[in-house]
Amino acid sequence: MKLGAEVEAWFKAKQHPQEKAMRRVLEISLGADSRMSAWIQYGSLNFGYHGMLAAFVQVAKKPISLMYGNGAKIPGAFPHLEGGGPNARFMRFKDLAEVESRAGELRRIAIAWCKLKSGAAAE
Repeated sequence: MKLGAEVEAWFKAKQHPQEKAMRRVLEISLGADSRMSAWIQYGSLNFGYHGMLAAFVQVAKKPISLMYGNGAKIPGAFPHLEGGGPNARFMRFKDLAEVESRAGELRRIAIAWCKLKSGAAAE
């Protein structure tokens, strides 16, 4: 997976001990739909299609925290999305093994987001 220079610079600056797991989250999510992309905004690594699907937040802390800013609007059932408010949902990962165990769910979330944003009916 090729990321833009801005994203690579972000990873280099953060030197996060869980960088491999974070990159895997990106690889899985961006690979789910060719319309997905990653960018840096307000100092955070974001990814999505027609707007932000998710961003890595609280990067200085463990575990890895991924915030789905409009997670409540993503159609479908996703057991590892946490939160009950009107908008944001979170998914946390302790390590690469946990990312791998949730790869299918990460793909389904990205696909559902792209369908939602393109106006297509979600499966």
